[in-house]
Amino acid sequence: MDFSDPLPSTTSEDEGRASSRVALLPVGSLEQHGPHLPLTTDTIVASALAQSLADANPGLRLLPPITFGCSHEHASWPGTVSVSAPTLHAMVSDVADSLRAAGTPKLVVVNGHGGNHVLANLVQASGGDMALFPGPNDWEAARKSAGMRTTNDRDMHAGELETSVLLHARPDLVRTGYQEADHLADRRDLMLTTGLARYTRSGVVGQPSRATAVKGRDLLSALVKGFSAYLAVLDPK
Repeated sequence: MDFSDPLPSTTSEDEGRASSRVALLPVGSLEQHGPHLPLTTDTIVASALAQSLADANPGLRLLPPITFGCSHEHASWPGTVSVSAPTLHAMVSDVADSLRAAGTPKLVVVNGHGGNHVLANLVQASGGDMALFPGPNDWEAARKSAGMRTTNDRDMHAGELETSVLLHARPDLVRTGYQEADHLADRRDLMLTTGLARYTRSGVVGQPSRATAVKGRDLLSALVKGFSAYLAVLDPK
């Protein structure tokens, strides 16, 4: 696997944004995503969204992603690599501090992995200098706007949403067979204790058979529209 896939290119235009007041930091993970998606799926999703946000808001500075997250619930599958919650907290906090010292006081953490719970606490304690995007309601609204029938809870891993975004952004990384990979496990009450393997053998929890590239494109577009409310609060003009 080419781990440079999620990394945005750096151009002179990007360097010119170094004085921006707001930076975008994609945060993903390195974890299993069933038999049809790559280990870097969450990072690719976060990076594709962050790129879309930067394209729609030229004054924002797009940073390279953090490619490891808190994926301990996926440890039963080979290839998964996690960092601890304190480590992820420290990494993002250090990035924010460095940006602030260099003249960029605001940071949007664009999170692609639901297990990165610690990011919410970091933003909560930032005193208004950070935002976490998208939130659960943003994902749900974007699903509906894109014509997806699944919900965040039912389609939580390697399902319709993630497969659609990959079909749009990186179709070359989607393996065949996703149309037959559906698996539902609606009650996962003990997942944080036991890990996801208790509920799925394949690693899939969702309906990738419903995925299309058009849905992935429309989902990202809907998230870009929803982001304007966050930006207005984080950095009012």
